[in-house]
Amino acid sequence: MDPDSPEARAEKLKASTRAKVEHPFFYIKRMFGYTKVRYRGLAKNHNRLKLSLRI
Repeated sequence: MDPDSPEARAEKLKASTRAKVEHPFFYIKRMFGYTKVRYRGLAKNHNRLKLSLRI
């Protein structure tokens, strides 16, 4: 996409608005413990959950 095109300017405007809105949600989700989880197996995920609740 050409950086000077109207579509590129519109996308940049949308991206800057989206960034301003999504940052507060990121901090709120972190406060309540929502993080990405990788599947490591049921036993390992359960152990990781138990360890994170102790801290």
